[in-house]
Amino acid sequence: MIISSNVNQKTKFTRACIGEAILSLLQETDFTRLRVSEVVKKAGVARASFYKYYNSLYEALEDYLQIIIADYVEKNQGNQPRDTYMERDHILYSLNYFDQYAECFLTLAKHGLHGIMLEGVNRFMEENVQTTQKISVYELYSYAGGLLNTFLKWEEEGKQDSAEEVADMLYDLYSYGRHAKEA
Repeated sequence: MIISSNVNQKTKFTRACIGEAILSLLQETDFTRLRVSEVVKKAGVARASFYKYYNSLYEALEDYLQIIIADYVEKNQGNQPRDTYMERDHILYSLNYFDQYAECFLTLAKHGLHGIMLEGVNRFMEENVQTTQKISVYELYSYAGGLLNTFLKWEEEGKQDSAEEVADMLYDLYSYGRHAKEA
């Protein structure tokens, strides 16, 4: 259940509070032991509010990631053309943007919730990249998974390489195949 991004600020705020509460509680509790009652107490919302939007904690986390991605799309509009998602500057922008949410992504990874992240990235790629660039679904998913895995490893390793260096590596990797096809 993904809630439309065209909602009022109060609804978005409530949903974000629920997502942030889950992530906060995951610092001390395993996801399988987490209960809705703990989340709503931490979020400061009524239990009915939780169930108004979600059927499960998993859905709440999926939606929270969609809130982050919607903000990414909104902030990126006008900064770069929609057909540059696989270009070096956009890769760099992505690394820097999502670095703000490193704790969120690392927490999800720590609890084995990679599927939530991958589904969010795949959905973004299908809705925003595939519609603007002539690439196959296989290239799209390879790029989405590669970008996510690289970002997670970069964060896990303490960002030993600069964002620019990582962006250069990814751009070289993903542009090679595209340039080889053009030749």
